[in-house]
Amino acid sequence: MKLPNYIDSAIIGAGVQALTLTTHLLQKSAKHYRKFLVFDPSKTWMSQWQQQFAAQQIPYLRSPAVHHPDPNPHQLRTFAEHRHNELFPPYDRPGTKLFNDFCDEVIRRWKLTDKVYPAKVVRVLPIERASRSRFQLVLNTGETIITRRVVLATGSGKVQLPHWIEKITPNYPSDRFCHSQQVNLNQLKLTGERILIVGGGLTSGHLAKGAINQGATVTLMARKQLQSKIFDADPGWLGPKYLKDFHAETDWYVRYQQIQQARNGGSMTPEIMLQLRKASHEGKVRIDECCQVRDAQWQDNLWQVNCHDGSKHQFNRIWLATGTRFNVKEHPLLQNVLETYPTEIVNGLPILDEHLRLPKSNFFIMGGLAALQIGPVARNIGGGKMACQRIVPAIVKPSLAIG
Repeated sequence: MKLPNYIDSAIIGAGVQALTLTTHLLQKSAKHYRKFLVFDPSKTWMSQWQQQFAAQQIPYLRSPAVHHPDPNPHQLRTFAEHRHNELFPPYDRPGTKLFNDFCDEVIRRWKLTDKVYPAKVVRVLPIERASRSRFQLVLNTGETIITRRVVLATGSGKVQLPHWIEKITPNYPSDRFCHSQQVNLNQLKLTGERILIVGGGLTSGHLAKGAINQGATVTLMARKQLQSKIFDADPGWLGPKYLKDFHAETDWYVRYQQIQQARNGGSMTPEIMLQLRKASHEGKVRIDECCQVRDAQWQDNLWQVNCHDGSKHQFNRIWLATGTRFNVKEHPLLQNVLETYPTEIVNGLPILDEHLRLPKSNFFIMGGLAALQIGPVARNIGGGKMACQRIVPAIVKPSLAIG
């Protein structure tokens, strides 16, 4: 594919939210088909998503069958009519393979295969002209392209790391201390190993299960009590039940608190919790709740770990499943954009306009960074759909356009 000099809309990232945006855009206006390009170094849609699910051996999604990238909410169930055994109770949560096959079908049906340009956007430079504003995207290939609109759909979460890791001497083998995003269960042999997994969310549950299946003994350490929840935020956040009051709230700091309370730092699904409790009775996993590491050192080919409660442990590996946090100030692509289009920032989250633009600009943001507008589910598939309902009108209706 040859890169044009100019494109009307540039979408950065080819994940599930970007895919959702393109189908919703084309549903509203087929003539936009030639007006956008998606930029992702992987060359394909959903590659990071699929790698992560495969690496952590995640059998099915946490979200119900109505949440997916196609504008028709029933499309996934229709697609699965001969594969009912791949929809899991409650709420028909789709199996990973079913969901990936369905997304491939969506990509094919909307003719989106050739819409991903295989390059990473490394800088976004606003170009201010008196009559109209544009953005220049600089790619890792050295190429550049001018665009009228940018939609940032990269996930944008930054790995959250506990303080004690700053004191670790870097004398350990790199594969013995990993963030969950670097763990690939399919490439490891763990028989007889002792593994410490830090974190109380669903990722730590998946990793614990995968390690136990390979014959490891796991200690799961969480700084508070494990919470069992079907979804990571109550489904009421997808509709008027909670959003009515959330949108009526004018104090952005109060909104931020509501988001934190709704997500409450990670939770596990009831099934994973059940499997872990069972493994705990069998002595395959030890669950340390309300416990934190004080320090860890690599010594005699093992991690020597001291905890705040005075206990001492030894492990072959440490995996951090400590989640991600969102901070617009730390996002490499937003530095120049925020200088030109400043906005108020609340604990790392930008205040966007109702169409999820940085004020007075054609720079749109979806995903976790849009949480002050979308609510606690902003980073989820359902949140992506809610973001589309705001972004798409601003792209297709000239009356809503800026400049």
